[in-house]
Amino acid sequence: MRIILKILAAPFVVVLTVSWAVLFFVFCFAETILSWVSGLAGLLAIVFFIAGMTPNGIVFAVLAFLISPVGLPAVAKWLIDRLGGMNNRLKNFITV
Repeated sequence: MRIILKILAAPFVVVLTVSWAVLFFVFCFAETILSWVSGLAGLLAIVFFIAGMTPNGIVFAVLAFLISPVGLPAVAKWLIDRLGGMNNRLKNFITV
């Protein structure tokens, strides 16, 4: 029974390995772009606060936080790490 489960798990390992690699590459590329955009949005928020446009400054400050490396990209990295962990557990199941 265990051998049948190992044979059935092998295609999932291949799919998870390829999808994890692609997602990790896209994440690294997007994180770099979003870091720059976050910095620009933060500077624009400061400009809006200085100019007296407080609601616009708040909107851009929140937007800058969400796209910064500690906002939504951190959640995406956590999910990609979980996917890699699941892939490693399946690999260990097959080889042990």
